[in-house]
Amino acid sequence: MNWDWEKLQQKQKERSRGGGTGNGGGGSSPQPPGIDDVIDKLKKFKFGPAWILIVFVGILAVLGSTMVYTVETNEVGMIQRFGKFERQTPPGLHFKLPAGIETVTNVKTGRIFTEQFGIETDADARRTFANESMDVALMLTGDLNVGVVPWIVQYRISNPYNFLFHVADVQRLIRDMAEASMRLVVGDRSINEVISKRHEIAAESMEKLQTDLYEAKTGIQIVTVELGNTNVPQPVQDSFNEVNRAVQKKEEVIYRARQEYNRVIPQARGEAQKTIEAARGYASERINRATGDASRFKAQFEAYSLAKDVTRSRLYLEMMETVLPGLEEKYIIDSQQHNLLPLLQMGMDKGKINAGQ
Repeated sequence: MNWDWEKLQQKQKERSRGGGTGNGGGGSSPQPPGIDDVIDKLKKFKFGPAWILIVFVGILAVLGSTMVYTVETNEVGMIQRFGKFERQTPPGLHFKLPAGIETVTNVKTGRIFTEQFGIETDADARRTFANESMDVALMLTGDLNVGVVPWIVQYRISNPYNFLFHVADVQRLIRDMAEASMRLVVGDRSINEVISKRHEIAAESMEKLQTDLYEAKTGIQIVTVELGNTNVPQPVQDSFNEVNRAVQKKEEVIYRARQEYNRVIPQARGEAQKTIEAARGYASERINRATGDASRFKAQFEAYSLAKDVTRSRLYLEMMETVLPGLEEKYIIDSQQHNLLPLLQMGMDKGKINAGQ
């Protein structure tokens, strides 16, 4: 049933005078009107021209506030009309149709965004992602070792239209693609290359990531990819260091062996070549000498055949001319000498013995 507000107030006053009931017999606070009372009051209320004007002005103010928008310096405004892309606006103050007809989304094209992988940050700045492993930096290398590869990716929005409308979750996509490209590059290298060639890995990963993002039409341009301190997991750090020391010792022994090889082998080869060349020279000399002796003997034989006595005398004289200069003492003895005494005194007084005595 409907309640009359005045009758209700009257009853409340009577109860307060008579002491009332409930709560230990004390007075009770007035009860608020029911829903039916409020509806009745509204039905009796009449809106005048002033109220209509106030409501109209309020609606205009609300609509007018949704028609003006501002685009910051490092942003562009993307206008959608009934959900469909309409136009792009530069930085500054602009106007659009009221809310419900056109909406604006400001895209920060001049800002550099950063995604970190395996790098610890403070609790306020760290962002968590659903179903993402905390060991994102642990990667399997090409030689079947596990490496810790932390890195960061910096990017900017180069195409606002693709950024807004071609990919549902750009941040999730870029993280997945960055991890996939880095794991692919690291998987083709050994653990030593991962530790020592960080710049090459970062450049190759950046190139592959940019290609994948371009094919996906994400509207994102990679600015840089940087690797942190790559290493092996802490539990195997000591063992890995021992292996490295053994490898270095092995390389040192190999280097020394190669150094000794490079010193001895060329020297031996040089000596062998020297011996071979000397033998070839000696052989050529012997052959040439034998050929010359044979030619000279033939010439002498031909001359001897033509004049035997003359040739024989000439040969004898030439031989004496060759032999006699090499003798220190020369003794000429008469073939008719029969006494031995002069012969015994030849060594005692050489200056007193005359030729023929």
